[in-house]
Amino acid sequence: MQHIIDRFISYVTIDTESDPNSQTTPSTPKQWDLANKLVEELKSIGLQDVTIDEKAYIMATLPSNVEHEVPTIGFVSHFDTSPDFSGANVKPRIIVNYDGKDILLNEEKNIVLSPSYFKDLLQYKGQTLITTDGNTLLGADDKAGITEIVSAMEYLIQNPVIKHGKIRIGFTPDEEIGRGAHHFDVEKFGAEWAYTMDGSQIGELEYENFNAAGAKIIFGGKSVHPGYAKGKMINSLLIANDFINELPKDEIPQETKGYDGFFHVNHVTGTIEKTVVELIIRDHNKKKFEKRKILIEKIVKKINKKFAKKFGEDIAIAEIKDQYYNMKEKVLPVKHIVDIAENAMKSIGIKPIIKPIRGGTDGSQLSYMGLPCPNIFAGGHNFHGKYEYVPVESMVKAMDVIVKIAEMTALPNYGLSSKKK
Repeated sequence: MQHIIDRFISYVTIDTESDPNSQTTPSTPKQWDLANKLVEELKSIGLQDVTIDEKAYIMATLPSNVEHEVPTIGFVSHFDTSPDFSGANVKPRIIVNYDGKDILLNEEKNIVLSPSYFKDLLQYKGQTLITTDGNTLLGADDKAGITEIVSAMEYLIQNPVIKHGKIRIGFTPDEEIGRGAHHFDVEKFGAEWAYTMDGSQIGELEYENFNAAGAKIIFGGKSVHPGYAKGKMINSLLIANDFINELPKDEIPQETKGYDGFFHVNHVTGTIEKTVVELIIRDHNKKKFEKRKILIEKIVKKINKKFAKKFGEDIAIAEIKDQYYNMKEKVLPVKHIVDIAENAMKSIGIKPIIKPIRGGTDGSQLSYMGLPCPNIFAGGHNFHGKYEYVPVESMVKAMDVIVKIAEMTALPNYGLSSKKK
């Protein structure tokens, strides 16, 4: 277990925060620091065909050790961290034999990780937790996934008695800003299917995710001295506020769960003459997803009609761009790849938690690029913030799941009672 702890800490202490405003890939030069380290580490543990391209996409191979034909499978994780919270100068804390009580992350700032608020903590009483020091995120999303994949490959290399087919691994930049799969070479990867190790709590197995779009609404206005503004001033900030108020009040992240979709206004900047509202649109159901985009357009059209005479042109302009789609459509035709993961978990004493992802992963985009790619737990909780933590035992179990999937894939009929396609 200490080996996994050391490996994980060596990754999270390297700042790899991505930047949505950058046009480069990777979006930040510092992502190369971990990428280059990973390349050398993959070579040192004995993987073959270790490559890194000009955009920092890493691939490597564990050759098959069986003579019969076995599908090539893959495991994928991302090494960037979210720009939602600082990933610089991460100082992990290790809590051995967690007692189920409050954890004081930062005494100076009185930042407490408490099971009274984060009830999932109580699942891990008696286990070893890795937390933040209250000043940064931890980076278990998705450096826990990388730790698990590298550790599993190392274990398989050191234990050749475990039979498996050819395994490909891939590490990507910029997943946190929605670009992780944009330059992933599926043909070069050469796997029949893969798994992203990018879920949260132990047992999670997901093959459904949101359909996703981003919207930017630009509102115009007219600035006039406020003392003489009667009938003349048009305040774009107030029009933007009217737009936001037209959105369904209860269809927001903090009021939804499960299969519920939402609108999420996440950025507003403005002056009297120009205000920009940015939001994301999410829904598992494709028809409802399309209706959400149509609603945005209807609200904008309504606002433009209201100000047509006074402004003389469209006062609001909507830009809506699809980001990714529900992978379920691409995974269901090869459902046995989910069944393999489910059986692998059960065989090592993990109760599978099969549920939709309230977000997206590289796997959703990769599935539409021809690489069906369900998502498996990496073990972390409270991603993208100072309350993030990961139980070490969950990382060990995730590593075990990878090993078991590799082993099952080399069995006749993948070890399943019936192969479902």
